[in-house]
Amino acid sequence: MELQVIDDGIHLSAYRPRILQSVTNGETTPAGYESDYYNHYGDCSQVESCGSAVQSGYETLDAPPNYDFYTNTEVFGRRKHFRPSLYQLYAKPEDDSQPPMYEETTHGGMQGESSEEEEEQKDPLPEPTRFGWVHGVMIRCMLNIWGVILYLRLPWITAQAGIGLTWVIILLSSCITGITGLSTSAIATNGKVKGGGTYFLISRSLGPELGGSIGLIFAFANAVAVAMHTVGFAETVVDLMHENGAVMVNRINDIRIIGVITVTCLLAISMAGMAWESKAQVLFFLVILVSFSSYIVGTVIPPSPQKQAKGFFSYKADIFTTNFVPNWRGREGSFFGMFSIFFPSATGILAGANISGDLKDPAVAIPRGTLMAIFWTTLSYLIIAATIGSCVVRDASGLLNDTLSSSSSSKNCVELACQYGWDFSDCIKNNTCIFGISNYYQSMSMVSAFAPLITAGIFGATLSSALACLVSAPKVFQCLCKDKLYPLIGFFGKGYGKNNEALRSYLLAYIIAVCFILIAELNTIAPIISNFFLCSYCLINFSCFHASITNSPGWRPSFRFYNKWLSLLCAMCCLVIMFLLTWWAALIAFGVVLLLLGYTLYKKPTVNWGSSVQASSYNIALNQCIGLNQVEDHVKNYRPQCLVLTGPPSSRPALVDLVSCLTKNLSLMMCGHVVTPDLAPRVQSESHNLWLHQRKVKSFYKNVMAEDLRSGVNMLLQGAGLGRMRPNVLLMGFKTDWHSDSPKATHSYIEILQDAFDFQYGVCVLRMRERLDVSHLYQSHVNPCFDGVPETINTTYTTTGINISPPVPIDPDPLLSRPSLFRKKQGRKTIDVYWLSDDGGLTLLLPYLLTRRKRWAKCKVRVFVGGDAFNKDERREEVMTLIKKFRLGFNDVTVLPDLFQKPQPGNIHQFENMVSSFKVDTNPKNESDYGSARVQDEPWWITDQDLDRNRAKSFRQIRLNEILQDVSHEAGLIVITMPVGRRGVCPSILYLAWLEFLSRDLNPPVLLVRGNQENVLTFYCQ
Repeated sequence: MELQVIDDGIHLSAYRPRILQSVTNGETTPAGYESDYYNHYGDCSQVESCGSAVQSGYETLDAPPNYDFYTNTEVFGRRKHFRPSLYQLYAKPEDDSQPPMYEETTHGGMQGESSEEEEEQKDPLPEPTRFGWVHGVMIRCMLNIWGVILYLRLPWITAQAGIGLTWVIILLSSCITGITGLSTSAIATNGKVKGGGTYFLISRSLGPELGGSIGLIFAFANAVAVAMHTVGFAETVVDLMHENGAVMVNRINDIRIIGVITVTCLLAISMAGMAWESKAQVLFFLVILVSFSSYIVGTVIPPSPQKQAKGFFSYKADIFTTNFVPNWRGREGSFFGMFSIFFPSATGILAGANISGDLKDPAVAIPRGTLMAIFWTTLSYLIIAATIGSCVVRDASGLLNDTLSSSSSSKNCVELACQYGWDFSDCIKNNTCIFGISNYYQSMSMVSAFAPLITAGIFGATLSSALACLVSAPKVFQCLCKDKLYPLIGFFGKGYGKNNEALRSYLLAYIIAVCFILIAELNTIAPIISNFFLCSYCLINFSCFHASITNSPGWRPSFRFYNKWLSLLCAMCCLVIMFLLTWWAALIAFGVVLLLLGYTLYKKPTVNWGSSVQASSYNIALNQCIGLNQVEDHVKNYRPQCLVLTGPPSSRPALVDLVSCLTKNLSLMMCGHVVTPDLAPRVQSESHNLWLHQRKVKSFYKNVMAEDLRSGVNMLLQGAGLGRMRPNVLLMGFKTDWHSDSPKATHSYIEILQDAFDFQYGVCVLRMRERLDVSHLYQSHVNPCFDGVPETINTTYTTTGINISPPVPIDPDPLLSRPSLFRKKQGRKTIDVYWLSDDGGLTLLLPYLLTRRKRWAKCKVRVFVGGDAFNKDERREEVMTLIKKFRLGFNDVTVLPDLFQKPQPGNIHQFENMVSSFKVDTNPKNESDYGSARVQDEPWWITDQDLDRNRAKSFRQIRLNEILQDVSHEAGLIVITMPVGRRGVCPSILYLAWLEFLSRDLNPPVLLVRGNQENVLTFYCQ
């Protein structure tokens, strides 16, 4: 017996698990367990090809856990496997039907055998260069942290602040960078990290709004930092040239020439590939280590007279004691002044994270390499500050003749050098000392065993920092370009080669660097760069805190050594330090961030990265909804929260636009869609939500599957909403085809209205001269099986106000371009309100809400009420007084004394003809055996007794239509209090005939409104 196979080629019989073999580079390796489901998935066009496995009641399609089920990428040489869908697990093996409308497919993109064979014939992509945590992160971060300040400013800071406060400055900076490193490690280990570095970490954590702005300015700051480090190198070269009498043009132009040549060489190294760039970084690292060794050796070598004249006396306890306390001098002579100068030297901890796409395992390399780099660089700063402060005095003349001879008096000798046979009193008193750690920036070169090695270290530090920034800027910018958050930058996102090198971004960073090198003076730019880096640190720490505080189940970093409160404290410290360094640069940084943030919020890019902002929004919404449950409803806070029976929202744009005018930025709007199972359509909520979003309608979309329409609407009436955020007004379209449709469908339509009243809903019914349903105009909305029976389609739509035909993925552009009456400016038309029965005030509130919109703001509201001719003025004043107390601003009230007059005989005759086909004969002779039984089984039929009991109400609706045609034929909108038919007394078809005759032959749209008889307006203040 041949087993059947479902349409997508998946055999629903079960297979036993077996060992999964993974083929990579021609080798076969075990990769875990897999079910024979994988072998037959998508390949079984015939049962014979699927093998002869025998089904039993115990066999199943369930597959063991597999890496392929969770990854978005494929491995060369092995087909990607897919988890069986829920429908495939529970469906009968012989069932060939399609999955239900809610079934999600996860394997729709699979290809056939031919395409798979073609893929297997392709050669594997070359493996790009990947780095471990030492080469890729630790060395890169250490080189970026070590810089010119280490060699040229740390001894001077030690002289100003003393060894003790210098250690405080170093440790404080290291605490900030260390906590930032911990936060970076936590974010980097919460999922697979790709290229993009700092931008990738922040954007995937906080979302595209803040991530995009920080990514752009961080990439720009790195490009400018290339120029800053290159100019530092060029200045050192120019100083060496001048010492040897070599000048090309002048100092400024020499810096420009050397800087441009240098950055061009660095660009060539960078564009040669990450392998060459890494080798250059290792070379610079070795040079710096050798320079450190030369310095340490120099501190223990007995000083020569020339070095002693410059203030170096090797390790002395007195020198350490004297230099341990601060000695502030000059403008910058303060703790925060020294801190602002030193802190930029610690802002290189993100150099490794910035090349996250080139790391073998970013989740391991970034935490380990960054934290190790912070530890070793902090240790080196502390050692250099302690050693230079223990060996060199603050002031020295550098003159060999300033020795303290045995014959000269030592009474006038001041400072510590007197104890070691040197008298620098004259230069100290005159402030003319040019040596000593307070005056001589090259103190480390003077102490070093071989001074040229310190110069080489300065070259290595500046060039390595410039090279790291030149690599970081394009990497970050390339990732930003690929995300397409900003216009006109996608050109620079293209990658080349096996490493996907961003050559265009490299050229852009080079051009920016050259522009700032030509300035040759970056003293005003450097604070901005430091503030941009600090701004990035601030947001990284805030990202870690925010992701932790939201308690999202998706926040599961494998790096556990972090604390959310420390991250928040560090973020605040970074914010404060930005203003302490340079307040105006901090304002510029925040201004740029806010500008880019505003642009992103305005454009609202269509990306979804599962950011912590989304998790926080959920927490806030959940807490607010729960909080609302503790507050009782009050009439002052009443809002019409609307459940709109639209079917697919694009099928009734006029109904959607009208309700949007009532609820936008005010209250809840929900578009309801009932789907009956006979057609079993596949409803795509995403396309409907997209249509609402592109039409700028703030609404939810909800579909339910039910056996019939009334049951589905009952589900929506009872289950829509959450807590206090639930609908209280039902809006639907008028059933215009009730004459031609079955009486049972008409009865079901009226029962929906009565169900809404049972659930204490207000009810609104919209009728327009044009059809509400426009889906018949677009083939994409019509089920092909109904093409030959248009009447069926019309009945399906207009019977319920709910589309039950299966929608197909549509292009929303033509539907968006179709204008609706309620999207046009109404000018100076009128809104005529017929407040004939008091329903709690909903009939008045809805027109008031319409006039708050720009499209209806110029419309005049006219209120019409019923009354007698003899007390017409008193009735008008009474209603005017009530409306004024409601503060609605309606000043035009008209009393209709002829409302209760008998309508014209011709109209009465038309009404009788309208309902004649729905009358049933109940004469005394056969009432007991047929007529009454039929009325009891089919309550929509109309008897003569029904017409007699409801004759007054019928005449009133006919007369009201005559008044509407006379008075409101030029109105922009007519709002009428909807009559209510008593259940069991007024047959459903008779009630619908009232609504039909009341709103027929009117040019303006008619909105029939009935509240739930509870107050929605009040003139009290409490």
